[in-house]
Amino acid sequence: MGLLDNQTYFGYLASGNLGNYQFTNLNTIINTFMVAYVGEDKIISKVRRTDVQFHAMRAVQELTYDVFKSVKSWEFTVPNNLVVPLPQDYVNYIKISRSDNNGMERILYPANKSGNPISLHQDENGGFTITDSELTYNTIGDPPLINSQTLQNFQNHADTSDAYSNDAVDLEIDNEGRRYGLDPQFAQANGSFVIDNNNGTLHFPSSLTGQLVVFKYVSDGLGTDEEMVVHKFAEEAIYKWIAYGILSVKSNIPPFIIQRFKKEKFAETRKAKIRLSNIKIEEFTQILKGMSKPIK
Repeated sequence: MGLLDNQTYFGYLASGNLGNYQFTNLNTIINTFMVAYVGEDKIISKVRRTDVQFHAMRAVQELTYDVFKSVKSWEFTVPNNLVVPLPQDYVNYIKISRSDNNGMERILYPANKSGNPISLHQDENGGFTITDSELTYNTIGDPPLINSQTLQNFQNHADTSDAYSNDAVDLEIDNEGRRYGLDPQFAQANGSFVIDNNNGTLHFPSSLTGQLVVFKYVSDGLGTDEEMVVHKFAEEAIYKWIAYGILSVKSNIPPFIIQRFKKEKFAETRKAKIRLSNIKIEEFTQILKGMSKPIK
């Protein structure tokens, strides 16, 4: 009956699947649900396995965004063309930072005031060029990508210099270095970036050429079969997600049954999030000690 009865410790080391005991694959989740939740004298008397698979995959997607520790990361050197393609399974970024010589991550901030708009090709008179009844765009590279003048100006801009390094003290700040009204997101010397979701590319300014960058992002957990796993802390939450998803679309189900499973889904999701937050009392106490230090 034991889950590890047929595997020795040396076999575990040779398998290469280190640390995988904390996860349960999605196929096992679906099989367990079909046995435990579906059948005669149960709330779900009959359901197709494909329906269970659909709701299980949707549950993995939603829990990946908010509950699971599913952050992926890339480390790369910014190339000379200042363009890096987004990962194949990219959904949204978590943090982009520059790694210094000490291995510390210096956070890069998004250049919200810039971007890569569609650049229209114009003739010498300023008129738009039309080919086959369609506007012609300015592109670069192969395959062709939109490369606007706005983006080029951003890439040529060096944003790691400290504009206030010559200010001695606050009383001596002149009009040129006045900090009144300064936007904190631009008051940093680490660098910035632009994500072009239309072309699937990540752009950096020229000041970061050759710098080591760490790119952390989140996926949907469905990219490969190896990714479709559920942490054991959230296993019950997955079952409640599947049950609620099936009952909410079936006919002749009393509304109070649907509301019951909706509340159970919410409660189990909250429980899984608390468990996976991995709060340790010793670490938490150490942080609280730092909060009590007087600020001089």
